[in-house]
Amino acid sequence: MSSKLFSINNTVFKCLKTLQDRSARGFSIGAASLGSVNLKGRSCLTLKDFSSDEIKRLLWVSGDLKLRIKHEKQYLPLLQGKSIAMIFEKRSTRTRMSTETGFALLGGHPCFLTSQDIHLGVNESGTDTARVLSGLCDIVLARVYSHSTLEELDKEASIPIINGLSDLYHPIQILADFLTLQEHYGSLSGLTVSWIGDGNNVLHSFMMTAAKLGVHLKIATPKGYEPEKSVIQEAQRLSKEHGTQLVLTSDPMEAAHGSNVLVTDTWVSMGQEEEKKKRLKDFKGYQITLQTGSVAKPDWTFLHCLPRKMEEVDDQVFYSPHSLVFPEAENRKWTIMGLMVSLLTDYTPQIPMLKF
Repeated sequence: MSSKLFSINNTVFKCLKTLQDRSARGFSIGAASLGSVNLKGRSCLTLKDFSSDEIKRLLWVSGDLKLRIKHEKQYLPLLQGKSIAMIFEKRSTRTRMSTETGFALLGGHPCFLTSQDIHLGVNESGTDTARVLSGLCDIVLARVYSHSTLEELDKEASIPIINGLSDLYHPIQILADFLTLQEHYGSLSGLTVSWIGDGNNVLHSFMMTAAKLGVHLKIATPKGYEPEKSVIQEAQRLSKEHGTQLVLTSDPMEAAHGSNVLVTDTWVSMGQEEEKKKRLKDFKGYQITLQTGSVAKPDWTFLHCLPRKMEEVDDQVFYSPHSLVFPEAENRKWTIMGLMVSLLTDYTPQIPMLKF
């Protein structure tokens, strides 16, 4: 009898410990509205197209999968019998590895297609490619040079299309960034993120997402490297709608002042190699250092989507306790898994909703 009581008490203790651990990781019971969000069949070209609740739902599913698969060692073949076509016009470590291993871990079959395998708009039109792939797989992730390529695929396909990166947006990176910050700080609302660098696709995705999560955004770019005007206008509208701050400046220290999170990215993207010398000159003074962090909040953290160059951030920051770059890189896997599961199934998270 005593052994049975011990066994029961031990089980209860483990259950309570799990709930405590989840609470400590920022999980809490949230509004019922997120439970009714269903994204099955949708595409994800930009988070501009997703509401606040829909983005929160994606992060919730991602956090759920991470906890259940990584920490609780559960096997969840949610995508068994499904396949994904991964079109890569541009090389990548994180996007390929996270998508390929994540889809396989969920029981699906990933198929990697480079420019040597598929010639979008060359040997076959984007229209024909979209229709062919719609009959051969369940979802497409495309990492492309031009955002218009994604728009053409989405227009003609009958299956979901995911933007793995384009010249205009990088939505799957931002999902990983915000999951990382949610895990670290326990919640997102009220945080201030400061972008110091180029007005590129990653920044555009931050601008389409931050306000919807209650996050203030401060942006420092050199003159001539500002974000797209249409993106700025939409970000200003979103900031006003959600009651957050949006600051644009050319002074890195002004942007960093009072911030919780410092973020940068490459100054020379793929396809801009001929501009490297000029860009390095124009971005002088934009390297993130401990001096930059000295004007931020005491608990400031650092993000970079990688790969990183020394001119963007020095070793003292990159390898410091302030840096979240490696958890951020790992979260590319859990968030792309969360996105794919959300677009392909009716899956409902089993953990309490993330605290936002």
